[in-house]
Amino acid sequence: MASRHLARSIVLQSLFEWDFYHRTSDLSKIVKRNIEKFGGDFDEKNFINRLSKGIVKNFTKINKIIEKAAPERPVEQLGIVDRNILRIGLFELLFGDKKEVPPKVAINEAIELAKSFGSESSGRFVNGVLGAIYKEMEKNL
Repeated sequence: MASRHLARSIVLQSLFEWDFYHRTSDLSKIVKRNIEKFGGDFDEKNFINRLSKGIVKNFTKINKIIEKAAPERPVEQLGIVDRNILRIGLFELLFGDKKEVPPKVAINEAIELAKSFGSESSGRFVNGVLGAIYKEMEKNL
């Protein structure tokens, strides 16, 4: 597994736990534990921390974007895996460094996470939401 993909998987696992406990736990402690448990000695720890901290910092904005892009499914009613994959994908798509992670890579990585960790329809759902947001972004350039 490529190290950035592993990094996103660790972020997803950490967000899942944090969200499962209604965001009352300290996400940084969860991330640290999951890096030690799943990451071993790899070089993407800074990427994991930037991603998780960036999602928390932009949490409300990201949720509002999800609500606009998928109005028939309120964020809290989405599956916990799907909503956290969308949070990762949207953070990278909208707030991340486009030179480091181009938009199409961010979308593709989110789809791969959905296929690996989500339900049978998660990949299509994540692709639809992120694809629609990306098309809207292109119009505004």
